[in-house]
Amino acid sequence: MNEPVVMAVIILVVAVGGLAIGFVARGFLANQSIKAASEKSERIVAEARAQQKELILQAKEEQVRLHRELDEEGRAKRNDLAALERRLLQRDEQLDQRTDMLEERDRKLLLREQELDRQRAELSAVKAEQVRALERVSGLSADEAKAALVEQVREDAEHDAVRLVRAIERSARENAEDRARDVVITAIQRVMVDHTAESTVTIVPIPSEEMKGRIIGREGRNIRALELATGVDLIIDDTPDAVMLSGFDPVRREVARLALTRLISDGRIHPGRIEDVVEKARVEIDVSIREAGEAAAYDCGVPGLPAEILTLLGRLRYRTSFGQSVLNHVKETSHLAGIIAAELGADVQAAKLGGLLHDMGKAIDHEVEGPHAAIGAEIAARHGLSPKAVNAIAAHHQEVEYTCQEAPIVQVADAISASRPGARGETMDTYLKRLTDLQAIADAFPGVEKSFAVQAGREVRILVKPDQIDDLASGRLARDIVRQIEETLTYPGQIKVTVIRETRAVEYAK
Repeated sequence: MNEPVVMAVIILVVAVGGLAIGFVARGFLANQSIKAASEKSERIVAEARAQQKELILQAKEEQVRLHRELDEEGRAKRNDLAALERRLLQRDEQLDQRTDMLEERDRKLLLREQELDRQRAELSAVKAEQVRALERVSGLSADEAKAALVEQVREDAEHDAVRLVRAIERSARENAEDRARDVVITAIQRVMVDHTAESTVTIVPIPSEEMKGRIIGREGRNIRALELATGVDLIIDDTPDAVMLSGFDPVRREVARLALTRLISDGRIHPGRIEDVVEKARVEIDVSIREAGEAAAYDCGVPGLPAEILTLLGRLRYRTSFGQSVLNHVKETSHLAGIIAAELGADVQAAKLGGLLHDMGKAIDHEVEGPHAAIGAEIAARHGLSPKAVNAIAAHHQEVEYTCQEAPIVQVADAISASRPGARGETMDTYLKRLTDLQAIADAFPGVEKSFAVQAGREVRILVKPDQIDDLASGRLARDIVRQIEETLTYPGQIKVTVIRETRAVEYAK
């Protein structure tokens, strides 16, 4: 046998052996795979059975929980229903009690009404008996007395009717005036306030009479230093606990007042200290003057005024005219002029500016020659203000001709502010005489016990004798006193007459 055949046989044998080995190995691997798959399937089935048991347990627990929640909810609802039932029962009981109370009240009201009917009948009988007694005493029947009373009432009513007719006629004449009258009245009502100054004399209180000697100083050096620094006269007389400052310039008087007050409070009074305190007071007053001018311009709606004009405007804070504050007067005039100008279609801003500055010259009229209207107009023109405002300032006392519609408006507003009742103070003698005359008129009537003029003479309160003046006569007495006041006195505004009748019954328990 040759070598190639042997090699072929060997290769064949090896191939057959490899195939046999491969077949065996494949069968072994297949058996292993089948075994692993079987084990896996058994494991999956076991896990599924475990999960099934767990899900069954969870479902049972959830079922138990739901049953428990339903039981609790049902129990809560049953409790709520029970509480609601109790409340309804209580409310029914309360309604029953209230019904019983209302029935008891109705019964009491019925009894009270019956009692009132009985008392009315008794009063009617007593009244009839009194009327018969009065007829026997007076010698007049009830109809005759009623006729006499009606006659008296008729006379009073005729007097009141005549006065009412006169008032209606006067009102008709006023309503027939031009539309300007309505404009003026509207302006007065919108801005009218009391601007009367409390005092025109600067008085400085001091703690004791010994302070007067310290103010005078050794040989009068302190008082001379104060007068020289302030430019005012310091008057020290027998007036207790007070000294008086006198001077033409109200600003200087205010500086002196402030400085003297601080010196008295500090206690150190000597020439050097006086000069320092006066200088500080002057600086403070200057600041307050500027602030007052700025505030006035802001209140009146007139911005952008020069510093000099604001200063002059602020100086009017310390200036009075017939007891009226000039600064408040010019502010009121500005408001009035603005309202009137708006109603008449004029230049509102020029009217307000002219009204605010129309008395500006009064701040320096004691330093500059000429009327205050011309002084104020010259200052306004120098600072380039509106020509309408300049003419309104110059012409508000008719010292120059009107050149614009705003000038007479400012003049009218000035007259309204200065002449309305309450704007300017009356003299003490006139005031006291008016109070005395009011009380004298009231005291002259029979049956008047006392009379008092109060509210600065705007009201008279009268106490009458109750045994002489009854309630009906009180009203007649008030009308008679009003008639007498209207016929004999001249007064601003109106005067209220109040008649007071009081009856007292006093007994003592023993």
